[in-house]
Amino acid sequence: MPPSTETLTAERILEATEEVLRRHGPAKATVVDVARALGVSHGSVYRHFRTKAALREAVTKRWLDRTTGVLAGIVETDRDPEARLREWLAALFEAKRRKAGDDPELFATYTVLTGENEAVVEHLTELTDQLTRVVQDGIDAGTFTVTAPATTARALFQATALFHDPGYAGEWEKPGAEEEFTALLDLLVRGLKA
Repeated sequence: MPPSTETLTAERILEATEEVLRRHGPAKATVVDVARALGVSHGSVYRHFRTKAALREAVTKRWLDRTTGVLAGIVETDRDPEARLREWLAALFEAKRRKAGDDPELFATYTVLTGENEAVVEHLTELTDQLTRVVQDGIDAGTFTVTAPATTARALFQATALFHDPGYAGEWEKPGAEEEFTALLDLLVRGLKA
């Protein structure tokens, strides 16, 4: 492949890495494959990402951040905390389900990658921090009667794992999944208000 005339940026490398992972999977994708897709030497890629592990962590973080960013927008809205909580959990379910359904090869790849780096720990922390903020807003508004926002947020996250943990992706398209999600959400909200 002839050398690329575009400036090599971290973002271009991450885009190419995602495409290489989609094509080859995490076991076979190499930095040389990424460099070849970009029309540069593998040394050029290493100038942006010092190791293959650093590249894989960065591409995983980028993928996870897409969901975190959408959810952050919901947290920031100036609306009723119950409505935000419902919308946030529904958006998390929809984002994960869309990733699994729209691009199953890449979803499977990221399921492997999230198990091998710290990006997933940061992602989970960001998500529970966002939930904590919504719960705290609900406490402050008198909507929720719970007293420990961070503990409650972790409990909500764990209680809804069936609808966002990649290990359950096979369940997301089964008949009745939406109804089960709504029933769980209603139960959780009632508990927050009790």
